[in-house]
Amino acid sequence: MIILGIDPGTATTGFGVIKKSAKGGGFEVLDFGVIATPKSDSDSQRLEIIAEDLKAIIRRFKPDRVGIEKLFFTNNQKTAMAVSEARGVALLVCRQAKINIFEFTPLQVKSNLCGNGQADKRQVQYMVKQTFKLDRVPKPDDAADALAIALCAALARKLS
Repeated sequence: MIILGIDPGTATTGFGVIKKSAKGGGFEVLDFGVIATPKSDSDSQRLEIIAEDLKAIIRRFKPDRVGIEKLFFTNNQKTAMAVSEARGVALLVCRQAKINIFEFTPLQVKSNLCGNGQADKRQVQYMVKQTFKLDRVPKPDDAADALAIALCAALARKLS
């Protein structure tokens, strides 16, 4: 089973691709990184870059399921709108590729990985590093978050 995790954003959309390990019940990292969009581009151009890059990642890895971070309450409406747009593009691209989609709030990701929904970013990053037996914490933060989301999707059961 191959799982894609997505941490949506307009400036950077994090992605992480993992697969069920052939050795035991764990998971291993296939790839991670960010889709970065130029600040100078229009919103529509930035969303197009995200869509095209996600399509390329999906073509390359052929994931069986995807985990995408849900938006949570934020005080900055402009940021919330931009993240919502990037999230919408990611949902559409995954839906068009007929991939099972699992959505998680940041609180759910923190709870699943750390056992505490109030865990800080460093704790989540540490758990990602330990879980996947990596030499160092994946950078940038969006990529580490995407790996955490992928792990949540890997362990999730569809409720319907």
